[in-house]
Amino acid sequence: MISAIQTLNILLPILYGITFAVYLYDFVKDTRSMSDSKRIFLFLTLMIHIFYLLARTIEFDHTPITNKFEIFTLLAFSISFSYFVLELLTDVRGTGLFIILFSFIFQLISSLFIEDLFEVAEVLRNRLLGLHVVSSMLGYSGFTLAAVYGILYLMLYNEIKMNKFGLIFKRLPSLETLYKLCFYSVLIGFVLLTFGVVIGVIWLPSAFPNFSYSDPKLITTGIVWLIFGFIVAAKFIANWHGKIVVNIALFGYLVMILSIVFTIIFANSFHSFY
Repeated sequence: MISAIQTLNILLPILYGITFAVYLYDFVKDTRSMSDSKRIFLFLTLMIHIFYLLARTIEFDHTPITNKFEIFTLLAFSISFSYFVLELLTDVRGTGLFIILFSFIFQLISSLFIEDLFEVAEVLRNRLLGLHVVSSMLGYSGFTLAAVYGILYLMLYNEIKMNKFGLIFKRLPSLETLYKLCFYSVLIGFVLLTFGVVIGVIWLPSAFPNFSYSDPKLITTGIVWLIFGFIVAAKFIANWHGKIVVNIALFGYLVMILSIVFTIIFANSFHSFY
């Protein structure tokens, strides 16, 4: 099993690189023959990645969440999986290269530096913790997609405003479609993060009887959850739409990134297992 895991560890960044290249080629050339092929490439890559994650979980008897490089491969999968689901739901296929590039980078870093750990803290073997982390990662991946679509929205908005009609204008979907993709990504991310938070609330008291609600990770996660929850509420209650939603989503993503960096580098948290 170890040899298979090591082989897949080398293979995965290659597969994501090929998938990115196929999406890039289709974006530049806009060939109908590649429209279905690129989705097949992504599907096969995701299936192999699932097998890799399951193999690591079985072989090392813990969900791949014990160090930052295991988190990176999980994040690479989560981003591409979230995009794949969104592509199936919307059938918008022209934005995949901007998403898969993130997965390629995360998986490449993971493959270069990941460690095979048999001995880990016992709490990391808890399956409920694994479900909590995976759900949260999928939620953060949804917010990453929202940020990418938000940036694409602003790029296209500025091109139209300046009457520049280049490749971005020709290949990207309409502003309305990009806005919808941004909001749907926010919605998916918010639901999955909420699920992860609920699991954490259920699991936390039994795993850490002396934890504090003033923990930096809990506070920053709560702030991120409130920002994206505000977007969802503003859409359905006040019918906010378009650029204002995109801008708040980008602000929320910036807060999310800063909160992750802050808690990893500067703050002590019971989330620091390794």
